[in-house]
Amino acid sequence: MSQAGKNLKYLRKLRGWTQEEFANKLKIKRSLLGAYEEERAEPKLEVLEIISGIFKITLDELLLKDVANAKGSTYMEKRRQLKMSSNVAEIQFVPVKAAAGYLAGYADPDFIDELNTFTLPMLGAGSYRAFEIIGDSMLPTQSGSVIVGEKLENIEDVKTSNTYIVVSRNEGIVYKRVLKNNRSKTKVTLVSDNPLYEPYQVNADEIVELWQAQMIISKANVQQRWDVNQLASLVNNLQEQVSSMKKKLN
Repeated sequence: MSQAGKNLKYLRKLRGWTQEEFANKLKIKRSLLGAYEEERAEPKLEVLEIISGIFKITLDELLLKDVANAKGSTYMEKRRQLKMSSNVAEIQFVPVKAAAGYLAGYADPDFIDELNTFTLPMLGAGSYRAFEIIGDSMLPTQSGSVIVGEKLENIEDVKTSNTYIVVSRNEGIVYKRVLKNNRSKTKVTLVSDNPLYEPYQVNADEIVELWQAQMIISKANVQQRWDVNQLASLVNNLQEQVSSMKKKLN
């Protein structure tokens, strides 16, 4: 029995693509892809060839092997070998649409291996990951910017007031300034650059990953406009928050 339908669904989910997105790449209708994945129809040869090219997998593997569980020369093992043979550090990219999947799969090598990657020659050796952020809580950093962070292994190494991608069980993925709490090592304070957003605390044991921001990639020719009243309000709120935080931390 052909494994194509099962493999299509597995590979699509590893990339974080919807059926609509994957169908567009294959130049077929979403309903037809659904039929393939549910094994109500067999993919045509031209479709299989496109999939083979996207995932660098042979037609035999696609049709005859359970890619998710097969042993030996599997798709995932080939991907890992290819990465290990390269001297260029790859940065995995976590778009907003993959954020929910990342919270469940951040410790799953298969999930991480299937994230899209890119390289930045100006970064030194290290473990890096890139996260897309949405919203105005970190203005003037624009919504839609990509934050490239370096993995921090220990929360004790946090440099207070620096910016980090914080991955936690309750808050999800956020980009904030992190302040250590002098009174308690069990909590940290997350602060937005936009003073309209109040700082808040999270328990240190809820944080599963910390990525210290190294670079910000933003779209060109996009500027946030502020009026005078907004700026005055922001300054007042910032002053109030700084005073309040000093009292709490001292």
